[in-house]
Amino acid sequence: MTAVVPHPAAGRAGPLDLRLARRALVVRPDNLGDVVLLTPALRALRAALPPAARLDLLATPAGAAVVPLVETLDGVLEVRSVCWQLVDGRPFDPAAQSQLVSRIAAGRYDLAVIFTSFSQSPWVAGYVCALAGIPVRVGASREFGGSVLTHWVDDLPDGLHQADRALALLDRCGVPGAGPTADRGLSLRVPREATARVRLRWLCLGSAEDDGPSTGDGGTPPKGADPYAVLLPGASCASRRYPASRFAQVAGRLAAAGLRVLVVGTAREAELVDQVRHEATGRHATTNGAEAAVVALAGELTLPELAALLQEATVVVTNNSGGAHLADAVRAPVVTLFAGTERDDEYRPRSGAHQLLRRPTPCAPCRAFVCRYHHECLDIPAEEVACAALRLARRADRSPSPSPSPSPRGDRTSSGAR
Repeated sequence: MTAVVPHPAAGRAGPLDLRLARRALVVRPDNLGDVVLLTPALRALRAALPPAARLDLLATPAGAAVVPLVETLDGVLEVRSVCWQLVDGRPFDPAAQSQLVSRIAAGRYDLAVIFTSFSQSPWVAGYVCALAGIPVRVGASREFGGSVLTHWVDDLPDGLHQADRALALLDRCGVPGAGPTADRGLSLRVPREATARVRLRWLCLGSAEDDGPSTGDGGTPPKGADPYAVLLPGASCASRRYPASRFAQVAGRLAAAGLRVLVVGTAREAELVDQVRHEATGRHATTNGAEAAVVALAGELTLPELAALLQEATVVVTNNSGGAHLADAVRAPVVTLFAGTERDDEYRPRSGAHQLLRRPTPCAPCRAFVCRYHHECLDIPAEEVACAALRLARRADRSPSPSPSPSPRGDRTSSGAR
C-alpha cells in the first residue's frame, strides 16, 4: 500500500507574529449572520494585536451593517460584490476586481485574515490581498493554492460550529486566546441611542433612561413594557423560509397567549411581513376567539434598532438566518426553525436560551437555495412552534402566561434549549 505523502507546503500555519502589526484586515464578504458568528474570533484577534493596531473588516453591505455593533472593529471596507462569491452567473469584471485591489492597497494593511465556511476557498481572496501588497495572508483550505497564503492551515476538523471554525484558524496560527479556553459566545454592543429609539417609538415607553450602552447580556423588558414576541419570517433564500401561513398561525397563538407580536423584516420583505400580519389578524389564525395584536414592521428599523428590539423581546421566532444569530448575540430567547440546508451543529444558537426545531430528512444538508421537494424539513406545526416559544419565554422568566397545551407531535422536536 502506497503511503500518502502530504504536500510539502501543507500546514504552513505559523506561528503568526502580531507584535509589529499595525493595520489588519479581516476578510468575510458574506451575509449578516456570518459576521455575527465571527465575533468570538474578532475578540481573540483584537486581544492579540498591539493596542494601537487598526482592525478593519472587508464585507458586503449586509455584513457591513453589523460593524457599528462590533466593538473590536475599527472600520469596514464595504464591497458590493466580490468575484469569488458570485452565484448568479454574472460575467467576471476585471475592472471591478482591479478597483478592489486598489481599494485594499490604499489601506496599507500588513496582515489579512481570510475567514471562510467549510465549503468556501480562501485562495482567490488571498490572491487579491497579495496583489494589494499585504505581506501576511492567513486562510484555511484542504486544497493547495500555491504561495498565495503565507499561513496556510490545511487540517481544520469537519463539522465545527462556524464560530469555532474561525477560532480554530487563529489557534492553528498560534494566536493566543483562540484555543480551548476561548470565550465562544457571540457578542454585540447595542447602542444606547438605538435602545432609546426602540423604546420610545415601537414599545411606547416614553423616554428611556439608560446608564450606558447595552453589551448584549440580555435582560428583561423595562418596567411598563408589555411582553412582546418578535417574528422574523424572512431569510436570504427560499429554502430556509418557514411557510408564511404557519408564521401567521404562530403569531395568532402567541397573541392569544397575551404577547404583543411584532413581525419584522427588511423593506424587500414587506410583502411577506404584511402577509403574515394579515393572516394572523384573521379569525382562522387565532385561538379561543382571541383578537391578535400583531404589528408589521418592514423596513422600519436600522440594524442597531433591530438588535435593541430583539434584546428586550420576551421571545424571538426566526428561520435559520442572520436574525437567529443576531438574537443569540444579544441573549434573546430564540426559537430557530432550522431548514435542512445546513448541519445544525455548525450554525445553531448556543450563547443564550434557545430551542432549535427541525425535521430530519434524507436530503439534508442540501445546501440548496430552493427546495426541490416539499420542504419536509420545515414541516413543523404552528402549535408546536408557539408552545416552544412560550416554554422558552417561561424558562427565561419573560413569559406573560401559561402556554397552550403541548403539541401532539412534540416528540419530533429537535431541542437545543438551555
